[in-house]
Amino acid sequence: MESEDTAITVVGKVKWFDPGKGFGFVLRDGGGDDVLLHANVLRNFGQGSVVEGAAIEMIVVTTPRGCQADRILSITPPDHASLVPLADMEAVTAEDIARCPLEPARIKWFDKAKGFGFANVFGSDDDIFVHVEVLRRSGLSDLATGEAIAMRVMPGKRGRMAIEVLTWDAGLKL
Repeated sequence: MESEDTAITVVGKVKWFDPGKGFGFVLRDGGGDDVLLHANVLRNFGQGSVVEGAAIEMIVVTTPRGCQADRILSITPPDHASLVPLADMEAVTAEDIARCPLEPARIKWFDKAKGFGFANVFGSDDDIFVHVEVLRRSGLSDLATGEAIAMRVMPGKRGRMAIEVLTWDAGLKL
């Protein structure tokens, strides 16, 4: 950070974020220059990815190369109404999801291009299906093999599936 007096709080929406490239951009509410969001800043918040359209509040600094996020204060997933419906979740309410316990798990594999992957709850070899739309509803865009997460699980049409995925850090806070 350049100096404390150049740091301001900014609210906006994630324009895009690519975990492979290690950065993305945030559109400020009310206009202005886009804000660079570096993967390290996101990791310091406890996340490895963030979905397009998520609301974000952050401390922003101005550098010779432009505005960039210095610290994230909060991230809110996009409104569910704007997301693609998932057939297995059509009748599931927020109350149904909240009644499911958070389970500690590790990502077995996840392929964003295919739109799905699998996780294993700690202490079990059973595969839990993880759909990319569930990630988006949870405010995430991608998962890495071996990544520790917390998730809520329900029976789906083809077996057990994640209905909410949280970062490990966020799961610990609940």
